[in-house]
Amino acid sequence: MALRFERHGSGESDMSAHADTQEHFAGSNKLFISIWFWLLLLTGFEVFLGYVQLPVIYMLVILMGASIIKAALIVAYFMHLRFERLNLILTIVPALVICICLLLVFFPDSFRSKQLRYSGPPPAPESR
Repeated sequence: MALRFERHGSGESDMSAHADTQEHFAGSNKLFISIWFWLLLLTGFEVFLGYVQLPVIYMLVILMGASIIKAALIVAYFMHLRFERLNLILTIVPALVICICLLLVFFPDSFRSKQLRYSGPPPAPESR
């Protein structure tokens, strides 16, 4: 049995010929600079919130929301997932759901540390 190798007329390999046929979004400098500006603006807003006296729950909700927006911008544009196929996104979402579920399962154990806090030296034993 003989193996048969085919060559393209220009000497290209199969992979480079395949890469030329797929569309790839390279983005523009204007787009990346505008995304960077929004990330900088959100970071400045988060730092500003650190100096404002807000109730803790409001500050945490706002900071978490801003962090989620920043993470979505980074993943969508700088990791180019906005322009990826649906299959790649469908592999990331279940992993994210599993991680969140694991955090929710183990989070109640963190309240256990309130009962274990050091409250001073133990009482001295009574001598008879």
